[in-house]
Amino acid sequence: MAHSPACTDPQHHVHDGDGFVREVERACEQRGLRLTPIRANALRLIADAGRPIKAYDLLDQMKTTHDAAAPPTVYRALDFLLEHGFIHKLASINAYVGCHHPGGEQHAVPFLICDNCQSATELEDADVVDSLEASARALGFMPQAQTLEVHGFCVNCAKQEAAE
Repeated sequence: MAHSPACTDPQHHVHDGDGFVREVERACEQRGLRLTPIRANALRLIADAGRPIKAYDLLDQMKTTHDAAAPPTVYRALDFLLEHGFIHKLASINAYVGCHHPGGEQHAVPFLICDNCQSATELEDADVVDSLEASARALGFMPQAQTLEVHGFCVNCAKQEAAE
């Protein structure tokens, strides 16, 4: 099966907060899902962050518009957004990022995470995902989910490191 080339541009498919929320609203409408104001607010804050955001940082921001926001409120919103593929969780840094194509199907995707500036790049490379799955299956392992997070330095931080 032929695959499209890897997308390593961190701005690929990234929308401004309004566009991102509109695309998720369309997807929710098509799928019969309810995007509550709290969920939409969490989604917008994640999209506007421009880098991975931790749940408690999200909670602090949400409290400025929703006085009653509490950890369970935020985690319920995050659970909904994760379950339907609108955001990704980066387990190694315990943070969340918007999915670059939230209207599509849920998918496994590798991430490149900069240990200096904390940026995260969604690496759209079906070959990497397929290779991991094939290797697992060859060992008799039945994969249910995939998370691949590669840590290092983004191009800008790598240049800074080399200059120092």
